Amino acid sequence: MQARHRKMLLTLIIAVLVSAWPGAATPPRPSGAAPSCQRRCGDLAIPYPFGIGRGCYLYTGEGDTTFGLTCNLTADGTYKTFCYEVQVIGISLSRGQARVRGDIRSWCYNRSSMSMDENIIWWNDFTDSQFRLSDEDNRFTVIGCNSLAYMGSANTGSKDTTGCMATCPAAGRLENGSCSGMGCCQAAIPRGINTYEVQFDDRFTTSRTRGFSRCSYAALVEAAAFDFRTTYVTADDFMESTGGKVPLVLDWVVGKETCREAARNTTAYMCVSSNSECVDSRNGPGYLCNCSRGYGGNPYIHDGCREVNECATNPCSVTGTCVNTPGGFVCSCPDKTRGNAYSGTCEAQSSQLGVHLTVGISIGLVVLVVSMSCVYMIHQKRSLASVKQRYFRQHGGLLLFEEMKSKQGLSFTLFTKEELEEATDKFDERHVLGKGGNGTVYKGALKDKRLVAIKKCKVINERQEKEFGKEMLILSQVNHRNVVRLYGCCLEVEVPMLVYQFIPNGTLYQLIHGRPHGTRISLATRLKIAHETAEALAYLHSWASPPIIHGDVKSPNILIDEDYTAKVADFGASTLAPTDEAQFVTFVQGTYGYLDPEYMQTSKLTSKSDVYSFGVVLLELLTCRKAMNLQALEE
Repeated sequence: MQARHRKMLLTLIIAVLVSAWPGAATPPRPSGAAPSCQRRCGDLAIPYPFGIGRGCYLYTGEGDTTFGLTCNLTADGTYKTFCYEVQVIGISLSRGQARVRGDIRSWCYNRSSMSMDENIIWWNDFTDSQFRLSDEDNRFTVIGCNSLAYMGSANTGSKDTTGCMATCPAAGRLENGSCSGMGCCQAAIPRGINTYEVQFDDRFTTSRTRGFSRCSYAALVEAAAFDFRTTYVTADDFMESTGGKVPLVLDWVVGKETCREAARNTTAYMCVSSNSECVDSRNGPGYLCNCSRGYGGNPYIHDGCREVNECATNPCSVTGTCVNTPGGFVCSCPDKTRGNAYSGTCEAQSSQLGVHLTVGISIGLVVLVVSMSCVYMIHQKRSLASVKQRYFRQHGGLLLFEEMKSKQGLSFTLFTKEELEEATDKFDERHVLGKGGNGTVYKGALKDKRLVAIKKCKVINERQEKEFGKEMLILSQVNHRNVVRLYGCCLEVEVPMLVYQFIPNGTLYQLIHGRPHGTRISLATRLKIAHETAEALAYLHSWASPPIIHGDVKSPNILIDEDYTAKVADFGASTLAPTDEAQFVTFVQGTYGYLDPEYMQTSKLTSKSDVYSFGVVLLELLTCRKAMNLQALEE
């Protein structure tokens, strides 16, 4: 008996030693948290790898608690979710994102001390986490009157900085929902950052701006969730209506390796569900897991990806039969029928030989005729395409295309000749808005129902031909309420066509000289038009980057909308200003009666030429007399 006991004890000791030997035990493969873990806090569902409490979330080591959340009872009596003391309001597994409530940085004028509050540098730091600020969904937003603020990050040792300035217009010119520079501005942020600082610049703040707008605000905010209100500038509504917090989107990953690297370590690989796949993060190192096509659920837990029954949504045609398959579905026609059960119809099969023979011969003839027609049409299309490509390259289209690829978020469009012909009924005379020495302007309607003004130019300066597309791209980025927007251009024709914003109320020339005698517009309206035109030219000369010289400022090129707001138009003659102040723009064609004497003698155009032409427009506004009686000669 004693010998038997000693034998059992020896066996137990050997088993313990083997289990304690390095490498004898394998770390458990991640498989999600225990079923007893809390998976909801208030209205927010909390899927793994996130969780509340130890053992309920993914712990990556090194003190990182990215996925560890807390559920707190707040002052309003509701439970809310927090991570790193930041409230979490949404979690997306498929996108790898968390929506949180981020802080707003404010800088206000203290009426008691009659000075601005201390301009301290304000930080928000997610460095020790798997979070990164989403460059796709967030925008750095500044609100105020002549408020300039910067957002900086020091993730890689070299500082990435972005910022913008909210200008200070009159209160009546602020627009709800518009954050394009007046009272509110937005800027894109760099990719791959997880920490940022905010600081204001007070060089443009004056006593006048403090009286109009007491506070300036800066925040990183989810662009889709932000809606500008004019009271954010004229009152303190921004902080009061948001509670000092705005939605912010954070991208997250479950590792620091690529998918290929992570898959080699099967014990730590997080895509544990069958029918799941790995996706490399686009916002810095790391990876995410998604369910495969046709499956839905949680790829981070075993058997978390479940098959989706596509047939439940009835994807087949009315007469078709749907059969659900792993990762997809199949549509088939009922017995003794044939056809396209996915989107067409199922028809009864015919057994008559004569019908089959007739159908076969007919199809053969149709195929022969269609084939011959296709060969001819392909030949014609290739010839036409060759001509279009030649004009496209000739007008700098390739250079423009490369510029558009390198810049995100551009609203500039390269229209085809066919699109503009469709918009104007092939440039029917009924759509003509006006004709001049430089070309003809047509009214058109695009497929998206936008009304546009399409200018067919007569000639183009050969010196600018190769740079034409690139210059049009720069001009399209001009964003001012008193400047007509340039939507795009067409480079597939011998002389490029320009597509502008349509202004319905005609030109200033028509307003002044086309009205019946004795029905002149009021002096206040004329002064308003003059002021708005001056602001537009000042913007082109001083704020556009690079500066723009209009080159043909005249009353026919100033459009008037329904509210008698001035819109400076016709960039056909506009020119980008040289970077060297010693240089001049030459060979720019203007309009007699508006050109300054220096240009008439030297053919060298500067911003002073626009100012002189504007002076002529002022006289025209005040006296209601034409600049010169050379209109007929010019046309």
